[in-house]
Amino acid sequence: MAIVNVTPDSFSDGGERLDPAQAIDDGLRFVSEGADIIDVGGESTRPGSQPTSPDDELRRILPVIEGLALHNVCISIDTRRASIARAALDAGARIVNDVSALRDDEAMLPLVASRDVEVVLMHRRGLPENTFAGLAYVDVVEEVRQFLLERAAVCQAAGVKRERIALDPGIGFGKSVAQELELIAGASRLGDAGYPVLIGCSRKSFIGSLTGVPKARDRDPASIWLAVEAARRGAAIVRVHDVAGTRQALAVSMAMR
Repeated sequence: MAIVNVTPDSFSDGGERLDPAQAIDDGLRFVSEGADIIDVGGESTRPGSQPTSPDDELRRILPVIEGLALHNVCISIDTRRASIARAALDAGARIVNDVSALRDDEAMLPLVASRDVEVVLMHRRGLPENTFAGLAYVDVVEEVRQFLLERAAVCQAAGVKRERIALDPGIGFGKSVAQELELIAGASRLGDAGYPVLIGCSRKSFIGSLTGVPKARDRDPASIWLAVEAARRGAAIVRVHDVAGTRQALAVSMAMR
């Protein structure tokens, strides 16, 4: 899953794709480099970010989704709002990637169920504007796993098909550095109920803490290593900025295995 943020304030690539044509070109390049899914987001969810208005979010994402859909690209929409997800699906998106696990907007769950689309449920404590407060875990992997399984059960009870659901432990959302590493190492445990697991750790701040690299865009070597490690430990999907580098590393890792 390749990241195409069309925001002015995302932590790594904010402001790089304010021109829809640039975002579409980047998305198509990522597909040519081996991306299976292009994840389009119009609202930053980095710690400390402020909510984006629905009008601004829609204005940012719709031209990009429409442009990519013309090329039959598999698009996911990264949003917490049902109105945005509905418009994105109408424009050609196929997956809803919701950092709130369909909790922030009560209309999101019936929308996903009625459209019979894939959904990514992510674990999150708190909100971006309060930097996802809440680091207290006894067993972070098991507690995140239980939360995600409960949300998956709620989705299925509402009519979402089991095979449409993927789980994301929410790397970078209210966890400590040690907890982030535990969750990546525990990918197989997170997926032991049979749901695909998505790991998104590309360029995140805990990598800077581990490596001493302050700029997010300079963290690709460690991001690639972590994507390979996540896949080796059971992740079905890795969400990345550097598609070409990650594809190369995954190919070598699979050959070694």
